[in-house]
Amino acid sequence: MRHFKLPITRRSKDLDHWNQHNLHQTPFIMFKQSTRLFSTTNALRSHIGSSPVFVSPDVKISIENLLKAKVIPKGARSIKFNKLLTIKGPKGILDLELPDFLKLHTEEGKISVNITNTTDKIQKSLWGTMRALINNNVIGVTEGHSSTLRFQGTGYRVSIQEIEGVKWVQMKIGKCNLQGLPIPEGITCSAPTQTLLILEGCDKQQLNLFAGRLRNFHPPEPYKGKGIYFNGETVKLKSKKVK
Repeated sequence: MRHFKLPITRRSKDLDHWNQHNLHQTPFIMFKQSTRLFSTTNALRSHIGSSPVFVSPDVKISIENLLKAKVIPKGARSIKFNKLLTIKGPKGILDLELPDFLKLHTEEGKISVNITNTTDKIQKSLWGTMRALINNNVIGVTEGHSSTLRFQGTGYRVSIQEIEGVKWVQMKIGKCNLQGLPIPEGITCSAPTQTLLILEGCDKQQLNLFAGRLRNFHPPEPYKGKGIYFNGETVKLKSKKVK
């Protein structure tokens, strides 16, 4: 530890005078020279994509080439999807299209996800996303996914009804007529109470998309808090301005 001496100024004299009278009450003040450490090495980053996806023994995985590759423009460049990953488990079967730069290595109990060029911005941006989608599909076919919608407001209620052989989510949300949507294939819905809807399925993207469509009928409003809340969603209430 290096110490330096303060220059003799009026302020430093006042400080010495204060220390002489308060030394027995206050710990001695030490002034230490602060230094900054600079390094030329790059900071370590944690990549979601580099984490392996763990697979249970009852899950079957297969990869095959698409008959016709899909090309999606990305700025001045494009992304080519030419492989199809199929994951089969107790809850169902899910397919996922993969870009050509994504490399999968399957071994006992896990899947390793890699990219061909770790310095390419597009590949790095999709690395973690594709790994998360693969992990969601593995969980979906083994355990399944679930989402909830909570209906809050006077007279707000939800029910499951069958119309001409098709199951519908029927909602009463502040209007005389019922509103709703047909339940897509692969999703099951239940309403244990009049204000709670539970959605279950193996495809997380499809599940949340359907839940979002239902929520759009009446999103939570910030003044009275009425609306359809998704997965524990909260809204900070505002006070009305009085003119």
